[in-house]
Amino acid sequence: MADMQQLAAEFRGEFDAVYNEIQKVIVGTDNVIEGVLMCLFAGGNVLLEGVPGLGKTMLIRTLGEVLDLPFSRIQFTPDLMPADIIGTNIVQEDPDTGRREFQFVHGPLFSNLVLADEINRATPKTQSAMLEAMQEKRITAAGTTHELDKPFFVMATQNPLEMEGTYPLPEAQLDRFLFKLRVDFPDRAQLNEIINRTTTAEMPQVSRAMDKARLVHWMRFVRTIVVAPHVQDYAVRLLLATHPESEYATDMVKRYVRFGASPRGAQALILTGKIKALRAERYNVSFADIGAVAANTMRHRLILNFEGEAEGVTTDMVIADLLKNVSREAEMAAR
Repeated sequence: MADMQQLAAEFRGEFDAVYNEIQKVIVGTDNVIEGVLMCLFAGGNVLLEGVPGLGKTMLIRTLGEVLDLPFSRIQFTPDLMPADIIGTNIVQEDPDTGRREFQFVHGPLFSNLVLADEINRATPKTQSAMLEAMQEKRITAAGTTHELDKPFFVMATQNPLEMEGTYPLPEAQLDRFLFKLRVDFPDRAQLNEIINRTTTAEMPQVSRAMDKARLVHWMRFVRTIVVAPHVQDYAVRLLLATHPESEYATDMVKRYVRFGASPRGAQALILTGKIKALRAERYNVSFADIGAVAANTMRHRLILNFEGEAEGVTTDMVIADLLKNVSREAEMAAR
C-alpha cells in the first residue's frame, strides 16, 4: 500500500508538471488540457471540436515540447489521399548495381504525436485510412504491416458540421476517439491574456517535464488502479442504458436515441475514471469518477434518431439524464 501511495503521488506530481507547463502557453481551456492529457495517459486518442483559431494546433505542439516527443501535423483537405498520410512505395535504384526495388517511405502518421487538423474536411476514404493506426497502433501498406512507435497519440480537430466544406466522420472512426472535447470560445479576460502572451516581444517558453520512457511507464501504471466490481458494473449499466432496446434504457433514450455506445465506451469510462481517481488522491475508482468522464467518453458515441435531431436534443442532454437515473440504481445496489 505504501508503494502504491508513493507511485500515485509521483503520478500526480508529474501529471501536474506537464499540465502546468502547457498552461504557460494555452489560455482558458483548462478542461481541454486536462482531457487531452487524460487521453494520452490512458493510451487513447482525442477529438477536439471548435471553430478555427482557438489554439488547438498550439496545444499539441506545446505537448510535444513538454514531453520531448516527435510531432507531426496533417492538414486535412478534400484532395488529401490515404497515401499522403500513411506513406507509399517508391522505386529506388541502387547506385552500385543499378538494381531497382520498391522502398516504403513513411508518411506523417509515423510519429508519436499526430495532429489531424480539420479532419472532417477530408473525404471519408481518407478519414478511414487512419482507422488501423488509431486502434491497432500499426499501419498496413502494400501487404506489409508497420508497427508504430509507442506512445502513439492522435489529436484530431474538427470544425462544427454547420461550417462549409465539412464531412461527418464515420461512426467507426468516431468510436476510436477516447474523448470528444468541445473547445469553447474564450471570454473577455481570456482574450486579453491571449493577446498579452502572443503579441509582445517575449513569447511564453516551456520546459521538458517528462520523457517518452516515463510517459510509457505511467500509461502502464494507470491500468493497475483497482476498480471495484460494483463501480465497474455501474459503468457497464451506464453504457447499456444508451441502447434504446436495453432493459436499462431511460425514457429519454427510448424516445430520442437510434444507436447507443459501443464496448469501447465502457473501456473509456474505466480507463479515464482511473486517472480521475489518481488526480483526486485516491487509489480506487468511484461512481463520481465515472460520472465525471461520462459526457466526454460517450457524447460522440450516441446517434440520435430523427425525432431527437428535430427537437434539438443533444447527446450531452441524454447523458445528463442517464447520470441522473442510472446512478441512483447503482448506488442502491451497492448498499
